[in-house]
Formats: sequence, C-alpha cells, structure tokens
Amino acid sequence: MDFSKEINRIITESVINAIKEAQKNGELPKADEYAFSVEVPKDPSFGDFSTNAAMTGARIFRKSPAQIAEAIVNNIVLHPWLASAEVAGAFINFRMSSAYFSDVVKNIAAEGADYGRSDFGKGKKVMVEYVSANPTGMMHMGNARGGALGDSLATVLKLTGFDVTREFYINDAGNQIEKFKDSLEARYLQHFLGEDAVTFPEDGYKGADITDRAEEFIEINGDRYVNSDPDERKNALLAYALPKNMQIIRANLEEYRAEYDNWFSESTLHKSGAVNEIIDILTKNGHTYSQDGALWYRATDFGAEKDEVLIRKNGTPTYFAADIAYHRNKIEERGFEKAINIWGADHYGHIARLKGALDAIGVDSSKLDVIVVQLVRLMQNGEAVKMSKRTGRSITLSDLFDMTGVDAARFFFNLRRADTHFDFDIDLSVAKTNQNPVYYVQYAHARICSILSVLRAEGTDPDREYSDTVYTETAEKELINKLSSYSDELVKTASDYDVSRITKYTVDVATAFHAFYNDCRVKVDDEKTMYSRIALIKAVKTVLENALAVLKVTAPEKM
Repeated sequence: MDFSKEINRIITESVINAIKEAQKNGELPKADEYAFSVEVPKDPSFGDFSTNAAMTGARIFRKSPAQIAEAIVNNIVLHPWLASAEVAGAFINFRMSSAYFSDVVKNIAAEGADYGRSDFGKGKKVMVEYVSANPTGMMHMGNARGGALGDSLATVLKLTGFDVTREFYINDAGNQIEKFKDSLEARYLQHFLGEDAVTFPEDGYKGADITDRAEEFIEINGDRYVNSDPDERKNALLAYALPKNMQIIRANLEEYRAEYDNWFSESTLHKSGAVNEIIDILTKNGHTYSQDGALWYRATDFGAEKDEVLIRKNGTPTYFAADIAYHRNKIEERGFEKAINIWGADHYGHIARLKGALDAIGVDSSKLDVIVVQLVRLMQNGEAVKMSKRTGRSITLSDLFDMTGVDAARFFFNLRRADTHFDFDIDLSVAKTNQNPVYYVQYAHARICSILSVLRAEGTDPDREYSDTVYTETAEKELINKLSSYSDELVKTASDYDVSRITKYTVDVATAFHAFYNDCRVKVDDEKTMYSRIALIKAVKTVLENALAVLKVTAPEKM
C-alpha cells in the first residue's frame, strides 16, 4: 500500500466533508471546492501530517485562516487512522492513531518484497539507456556513475508500474571505429617493424587496452597480416578486438549487477538505411546545407548554439546522424512513450541539437529525457587518484571494484544527484564506521538479524503470528512513519529521476531504527510490547531489503 497516497486521500476527504458540514450549519459560507495540500510537518512536535486548507480557503471564504481552521476541526469526522485534528494558527495538524501505526507494520509484513510497489506509471512504455560505453576502450568513472544511476532508476520505474526496457547502445560504426582500426593496426605493425618505422595516428586511441588487444591478436595470428592489404588487416584486427572489448564490458557490467534487456548496435542503423533516410528527410525539409565538402544540419534553427555535421568530407555519416536515427527508432518504430538517456557531462551541448533534429523530422522530442551525469573524482588519503596501483594505468571499473567492492560503488555513486560533481572517498567507502553510509545502513539490517537470532536462541519465536500490536513510544512512531513513506519515495524518484532519494531514504530508515533501538528494548517482559516491537523490526528489515535491492546493494545478515 502507498500509505502517503492513502493518508492524503483520507485527510483530503475528511477536510472536504468537514467544510461541507460547516457550510450547512452556517459556520462557513457557500463556496466551490478548492485545492489544498497535505504534508508532513518539518517539526514532528506539530503532528504527523498537516494541511493548509484553512490558509488556502481564506480568500474564498473571506475569513481568517484561524476561523476557517476552527470551523473545519469542529465538524471533522476522524477516520480510524486519525487520532486528532488540531488547529495550529493557519494550519490543521493531524496525529495518527494506534490503529494506523499497527496497520502500517501489518501491511509491510503482508506485502513483503512487494511492499512499495504501485501503479503510478500505468504501464507506460519507457526505455532507459545507460552506460553505452564506447567499445573502443575500457569503462571509466563516468560510466560507473551512469551505470549505477541508470540501472537503479530502471528498477524504480518498474516498481512504480512502468513497462521498462533497459538498453545498451553499442557504438560499432562511424569515425570512432575507423580510429580504432587505425590504432590497432599501428600497434600491430609496431610490434614487428618497430615504433620508428610505424607512425601512430595523431588522433588515435593511445590507451593500454589497444596494445593489449593487438598483442592478443599477435598471439593468435603472428605476423600473418604484416604484408596483407591494409583493409584486410584492419578488418581482421577489428573482428577480434571489438567483440573482445564488448566481452569485457559485458563482464564488468554483470559484475556491477547492471542488467540489460537489449544490446542495440549502431551498425544496424547504417545497414538498414535508417541513417540515410534521416539525412534525406532533413534535406527534403530544408534543414541541411553544404559547406566545405560536408553536409550540415541547421541545428541553430531549432534553438541549438551551433550547427552539426551530418556527412563528413569523406562521405561518412557522423555519429550525430546515427543518433537521430537511433532515437527515431526508439520513439516511433518501437513506440516508447518516454526515452530516458543517461549521458556524461561532455554530451550536454548535444541535447538541444538532438531534440531539435527530432522535431525537424516530425518526432516528438518531449518524449526524450536526458539525465546529465557530472564528473566523479576518486579520492584516497585526501588526494585525487588517477592511476591504478596494480597496473599503473588509468583506473577502470574493475579497478574500482577491487578498491571498494560493488556494494560501496553502487551506493556511493547514487549518494548525490546526478547533476552534481562528486568526490568518491575510497577510504570512507571501505570504513567500518557509522560515517560510512553504506556500512551504516547494512549494519542496521545486520543488527535486526542479530536481534531475531538471539531471540530464537533464548526461546522466543519471532515468527509467531501476533495481531494485537500497539505502538505508543515516540521512537516507534517516528520509525513507522519513515517506513510508511517508502512507496512515496519511489514515486517521487520515478517522477524526478533522482535516485539519491533512495540512498538518503535508507540512511534515514537506519537512523530512525538506531534511535528506536537505543530508546526501546525489544525483549521485554510484557508480551504485547515485545511482539509489537518484533513485528516492527521485521518491517524495518523488509523495507531495508527492498530499498537496497533497488540500488543492487546486498543486505547482509552478519557484519
């Protein structure tokens, strides 16, 4: 159950009915219904929920908010979940009843792993495309952050009722592939002829992985291609190196717990004629022009800062041309009502140009949402880390796993909003202290498991059914209120794409649990109190497991 949604409905209906009663008996004048909000007060001492119905109605009823609030409270019929309604100046504050707190805990127990799910998305068809690392090299920190965000967001969208497809776009065509082939060829020939005899391309890929692929190719083929036709040699190198790189990327993503439904190849867009079709449409509609031997798209006509090349001087379509075809394929041909892309900060200027191009070919660009992920800086011992101590090369995703583990990587990359720069503190991520947020949350779960285990060892059955629960302590109520908002947090995340809500939520739940643990003993002489608290910590355990599952972070039973 979405308790936040249900409480909003209950309070809204109760207030509307109270206004109608007040109008009947003359306490309020006749007027049309109007909108007001229901929120959680920032100060818990004000109550569990609050409404601004009196303040919003002041202009309509031509009375002071205090008078309106008094009239509403005088005529309100409290739902079983509402213990009281109190006037607080221009607001009306509500305190929840014991029945409400018990029902939250019971509902979590009944729904288990499904707790938090909703139909908010109404089956809307959505694609989330994330990572899509260039297969000409290994994955970097930007890929890591985008991977954690995209995969977790896709999970949130699915839990909130969207029809979700996860996709990886393989850039296996165009100029970057030509540079990849040239770079591989140079390293291959340098092995046999020497670096002085073979000049490495000025704009080639200089990463160590290029040398690795060339050396692996040599182990298999030796000098067989040294005297071959250049195209034959390059194509042979590509046929080996590209699948090898994709194999490594897939393996890294699998280790990272990132899932995909589709692996879409850019080359298929060229082979099918989809790219040429896009260029023909833009040209026919008057959105292109020729200059310096290249074909350009008039991106500035659609709000972009600069125009974009569609076909280079050498006759090769650009990545941008293929990207238009790809997004047309997503939105028109495959019918996604929303295409969500996770892109690095270096792609920011590409957004307006792509959206304008979609509009230029008659595709609704509002169906494309782009989340820009800002840069990450790895920090260790107070200094930026750029090279792997193990290999002496730039840090890859695998290196990060070795340093922090997958749990910490996925949690930390979702600690901040995607559009903020982030310093990833490696030392903090592996620290077994409460200052480490992932440890802090996991420890809360492990502590609950330990409590339940001790109870069993001492002869108390924590799995015994007990329906007569009661919660009176402040720490109990605050913890339950936090648990009740889980579905709402998922809906908000699905709405604004801010997955950091979920990491913050798990920390908040852990904090509320630790406060409860310090204030309320679980094993007490009074059976009713004891089994009520057993049910509560089991509910916390369920919610932590569900929320950590969104992040693909484990919920350990021992630490």
